[in-house]
Amino acid sequence: MQERKSIIPENYFKRQIELWGLETQKALQEKKIAIIGSGGLGTTLAMALGTSGIGEIDITDFDTVSLHNIHRQIAFTLGDKGQYKSETVAKLIRCKNPFVKVTAYTLPFDEFKELKQKYDLILDATDNLSVRGEIDTYAKAIQTPWVYASVEEFNGQVCLFDEAAFQVFTMSDHTPGGIAAPMVMHIGALQANLALRYLAGLPVEKDRLYYLYFNTEGELVTQKFGMPKAL
Repeated sequence: MQERKSIIPENYFKRQIELWGLETQKALQEKKIAIIGSGGLGTTLAMALGTSGIGEIDITDFDTVSLHNIHRQIAFTLGDKGQYKSETVAKLIRCKNPFVKVTAYTLPFDEFKELKQKYDLILDATDNLSVRGEIDTYAKAIQTPWVYASVEEFNGQVCLFDEAAFQVFTMSDHTPGGIAAPMVMHIGALQANLALRYLAGLPVEKDRLYYLYFNTEGELVTQKFGMPKAL
């Protein structure tokens, strides 16, 4: 504990400070975010953003760690089976970063939103279209941007929603395909990059959907689509 207390922020965040300066790094300490979900995308986001200098992070997920999660959900080990995902992720972040306040909740989103917290940014790490619709409605009600992401097989999509309507996505009974860790981490990393640039006050494109996939020749393709504004 004494060793952690002796850690100097300027040393811990040295390479980021070289990237954008001490003032921006200190500004991140005043930011608060919510990560909704602690699966493949959620653990990637937690690892990328939990040590970035953001001052406060809330994570919610009512699920527990299963064996089939561990190969692609990078915060978990075999010893974590049966533990609440959000609590396990929060514990790991605290071990890595002494400068963040991280709070774990084991609530579904419809209960989590009733806590009526205020955030600078909300990050979707769910795998459910209807819950994403709820996140969009909630985010617009509290006038907070949110970052959507989804991934399956060898494709994924990410969007920083501000004024655009998420309702453009249609609900369906689509059964998700298989997934491997690298694609999950790739999409989660893009999601984290958009979030961190936004929080750091760097230019970032809002309401633009990035769709990434490998074509039949094995080329990684990125397409961009402007999203319609909410009515």
